[in-house]
Amino acid sequence: MGPSFNEQFDQHGAWRRGFAHKLAELGRWLGTHELLDAAAQERMQLLEEQVRRDKVVVAFVAEFSRGKSELINAIFFAEYGRRIMPASAGRTTMCPTELGYEPDSAPSLRLLPIDTRLQSPGLAEWRMRADGWTEVLLDMQDPEQLAAALAKVSEVRRVTIDEARALGFWHDEASDDNPMPDAAGLVEVPQWRHALINIPHPLLRQGLVILDTPGLNAVGAEPELTINLIPQAHAVVFILGADTGVTRSDLAIWREHLGEVQEGTRDARLVVLNKIDTLWDTLASPTQVQAQLERQRQTCAEMLGMPLAQVVPVSAHKGLVAKIQCDDALLEASGLPQLEDALAEGIVGRRQAILRATVAAGVAALQEQVLRAINIRRRDLDDQMLELRSLRGKNASVIGAMRTRIEVEQREFEASASKIQAVRAVHLKMLRELFQQLGPRSLKAELAALTEALQPAGLKLGVRKVYADTFARLRGIVEAAQATGIEIQAMLGGTFRQLNAEFGFSLQTPAAPELGAFVREITAIEQRHLQYVGMGNTLRLTQPEFTRRLLRALGLRVRAVFEAAANELELWSKGATSQLDAQLRERKRSFTRRIDAVSRIQQAAEGLVDRIGEIEEAEQELAQLQLRLAALVAELTGPLEDGGEAHAVEGRAPQYVATEPAPLSA
Repeated sequence: MGPSFNEQFDQHGAWRRGFAHKLAELGRWLGTHELLDAAAQERMQLLEEQVRRDKVVVAFVAEFSRGKSELINAIFFAEYGRRIMPASAGRTTMCPTELGYEPDSAPSLRLLPIDTRLQSPGLAEWRMRADGWTEVLLDMQDPEQLAAALAKVSEVRRVTIDEARALGFWHDEASDDNPMPDAAGLVEVPQWRHALINIPHPLLRQGLVILDTPGLNAVGAEPELTINLIPQAHAVVFILGADTGVTRSDLAIWREHLGEVQEGTRDARLVVLNKIDTLWDTLASPTQVQAQLERQRQTCAEMLGMPLAQVVPVSAHKGLVAKIQCDDALLEASGLPQLEDALAEGIVGRRQAILRATVAAGVAALQEQVLRAINIRRRDLDDQMLELRSLRGKNASVIGAMRTRIEVEQREFEASASKIQAVRAVHLKMLRELFQQLGPRSLKAELAALTEALQPAGLKLGVRKVYADTFARLRGIVEAAQATGIEIQAMLGGTFRQLNAEFGFSLQTPAAPELGAFVREITAIEQRHLQYVGMGNTLRLTQPEFTRRLLRALGLRVRAVFEAAANELELWSKGATSQLDAQLRERKRSFTRRIDAVSRIQQAAEGLVDRIGEIEEAEQELAQLQLRLAALVAELTGPLEDGGEAHAVEGRAPQYVATEPAPLSA
């Protein structure tokens, strides 16, 4: 039996820490040799932080009573020797629950009351606030206390139908989906709107985040869950009952809240046929049971449009029992190892490949920048060498004239600073305008028409056209930012060519900023929204409070994309101009060294020979620096060692982290 998901994820964590350590080593080495300017240092820090703090989000999605919490217990918490997440009859997760680890916070359960749905802030805003949450500290040494505390996520309360309607759990036009009133006319709703669990579980320490979602009614009432959290998960595990297959409510969750499978992400989705032990019939032969299970798998795969290999039969209950009792035969029969293999293949391999692609692109750009700095130093040394060799056998007057000529060059060079500052001023002005276009005020103005169309009560006729127009404008903003970036690039190119001609610089015009990934991200958000407002949510859209939550979720999502695009432009701008700063700095040092060398030659005859020897040693040191740089970069971009292969990723890895979920801590 191969390594479990826990073991493979542990290996991924070790690989990630080693990778971050190598990045830090490269940064320290560059800093020691003064090869790391401000822009390069910022890029290095971002890359290292991304690798160290990378989160892998796995969303478990299912209708009620599909054994979702039991599956989470079996995969992640069997070592406690008991259930940690509530999974017994009548006690299951009633609110969206995130399990993760933030080392700066004590182990705790934080619960957001359901009544906060009646207030204006969305989930993302509540996550950043300390008030409003109920906090329960967790004792990690006491499994009984831990399980008792986490049982709170299953708590419910009884409210009137009017209250249920206001909270989004009652719909007059869809009576079949409403909860059943009791004798007093009260209905059952979740006690909590959202739960954040912070525990130092080994996997959570290494960046795993588990998103446990409740059933259809609860998911549909929380737009942020469907539009922001679930789509940003790196893997989605959709759970069905092996005895029931795809029911009407299962199909509604799949179509309305998971959406169509995007190209290149199919391997990050798994369909789990849980409770296969209900088919273990003593009156049927194993062959008959297996045939029945295969028919159910094929039917589910066809209905959901998934490959058969992505439909995995499992008994979470038997898998949990087998792990606790160390029963290998029962564990194999439960199908849990096969599911863990599929999770590791789809999550760990994919995430590792994305990280490597992101870092490789950043390191390649950094290497090019550092090599440029080394070549600048080498060219200056060559110039000095030619200059000094030309002084051999010359008298004092010739050496004095050389010094005067160098000082004149220095003054002319310093006089060019005003021209460079003028270019910088234009560049910064254009950047400020870009940042305003991608700022919150601009976004609010672009969403105004959609807000006006969605806010009034009643049916929202023509809302799809308003959505289309709004997203066309949002894409237009990013495309305009791309065009302005190209304009800035052209301006820098002209300036660089002029400086190269006048002062012998070796400035290279940077490639234009690439914002296409952000345009595609906005299109993906649009598709999610159009699907959401067009299927099964017509009645919800008549409720002003629901549409307010929907608009907040959209605003936060697009704002994250705009901010990521602005950050990418800022980083590009710093990288584009940092070579100018580096060459200006090196040229100033060169003038200082040249004048110092001539002064020493004027003072002593042997100074010329000594200085030529120093330059020869410096050239050898530069050659060694270049070799060492190549070795450090190869460690980061070369093939992985055995046991840590990264799986191929379709498409280009995005160079930003806009789609990452917010940290668990407030």
